[in-house]
Amino acid sequence: MNTREGQLIQLIRKGESIDLEFKTCRHQLNRDVYETVCAFLNRHGGTILLGVTDSGDIRGIEPDAVSQIKKDFVTAVNNPQKIHPPAYISVDEVTVKGKPVLRVYVPESSQVHRCNGRIYDRNEDGDFDITDHTRQVADLYQRKQATYSENKIYPFAKLDDLRSDLIDKCRRLAGVWRDDHPWLDMDDMGLLKSAQLHQADPETGKSGITLAGILLFGNDQLILSAVPHHRTDLILRKVNLDRYDDRDLVRTNLIESYERIIAFVQKHLPDPFSLEGMERISLRDAIFREVASNILIHREYTSAFPAKLIIERGRVRTENSNKPNGFGVLDPANFTPFPKNPVIGAFFREIHRADELGSGMRKLMRYGKAYGGADPQMIEGDIFRIIVKVPEFGPVGEVTGDVAPKQASKSGLSRAHDEAHDKAHEPMSEIEQRILLACLNAPQSTPELLALLGYKSRTGNFKKALSRLMDLACLEMTIPDKPRSKKQKYRLTERGRKALEGTKGDSE
Repeated sequence: MNTREGQLIQLIRKGESIDLEFKTCRHQLNRDVYETVCAFLNRHGGTILLGVTDSGDIRGIEPDAVSQIKKDFVTAVNNPQKIHPPAYISVDEVTVKGKPVLRVYVPESSQVHRCNGRIYDRNEDGDFDITDHTRQVADLYQRKQATYSENKIYPFAKLDDLRSDLIDKCRRLAGVWRDDHPWLDMDDMGLLKSAQLHQADPETGKSGITLAGILLFGNDQLILSAVPHHRTDLILRKVNLDRYDDRDLVRTNLIESYERIIAFVQKHLPDPFSLEGMERISLRDAIFREVASNILIHREYTSAFPAKLIIERGRVRTENSNKPNGFGVLDPANFTPFPKNPVIGAFFREIHRADELGSGMRKLMRYGKAYGGADPQMIEGDIFRIIVKVPEFGPVGEVTGDVAPKQASKSGLSRAHDEAHDKAHEPMSEIEQRILLACLNAPQSTPELLALLGYKSRTGNFKKALSRLMDLACLEMTIPDKPRSKKQKYRLTERGRKALEGTKGDSE
């Protein structure tokens, strides 16, 4: 019996409760499963086990029905006609006593959700419909507004105060990962409403852009007027321990804040060669992608405590204000994820700058020891802290420390790209180089790129590479007004062309 199976059996033995529900679902989803999803979203979150009877008998799901049930569930919870506003929930398959069981973790939401137009809440006895109970509905809205500061509405903030270029950038990033992403066909206001960044206050009736919307897309003046203390302090402190060796004080929107955190890390931390299967991966980038998103997503923005990322000799530590759900070092084996800013978190997941709730911590623990020689620590309290051990550069640029990974040599093309993108401090991957070369002589469609690269379908690495090249303006769409057009192709920009010209100069 593996650890996950054992944990699930222990959970089932406890029986149904305010945060645990069983559904039989042998051949298809029970009709009331979505009412439970809605109730968990509105209360404090919870776990739904599909394939278990009300009495805790593990019947399992018919193997032939597992894939369809997962597909039906994900489709329904993302359908505003079923759950409004839509929820972003993943389904995890676990084999328990030889039978397939689906585990659905539903996080508490910062929104009030409806299922088929009705509002459900949760108590020890199960789900109950409170739609026609005015006082209970009002209390629910008040609790959500008081708990999650990201939902505070700023009626004075207008669409013109937001950066349309950032909205368009995020629309394109979401579209790279999903050809049918609904944001592609929405105008800016439609996108804000879809992402719950423009809401109505049920008490005053006023509507407007939320704090989350301002933090994600506001111009710097608007952000500082709404949150004057907003900043992320990036510090390198290895030689001058009294002050710092390098520093970047970030006081801008969360989209560009994320990019500057990643750039600072890439500038000052080594990236040792590592393989996962047959593909090279960057342990550094995988780890600090999670660290960067944690600093921004799980921060309590009403607090004046400045967020920090400090690179020291042999380690990196972060600090950010927090509304704790517990205290002490988090144990990955017994960790229950708790969303701090669900709207911001959901938005970051849509543009693939964050993983599903909880999986980011598992990835951090998975790669952390391989990178720095010790497990990372995540410490919850009024100030949330992360400590990651890191290898050090040697006197001639070699990596030293608990790990001695093999450095990969770079081609002339990679060096040219490093120079072209020096501001981002991020070297080009091999797949990114090949995509740019494929577009050198003529624009290429997605199927054409896949064929040239030898891929049968759009892999995660391909999507990530194409997204980054678009993000860095090395590629552009030939039909930018119709991102989903079947005739869409990707064209090399002047910036990408200069990188290739630099490569030619090196080879000569």
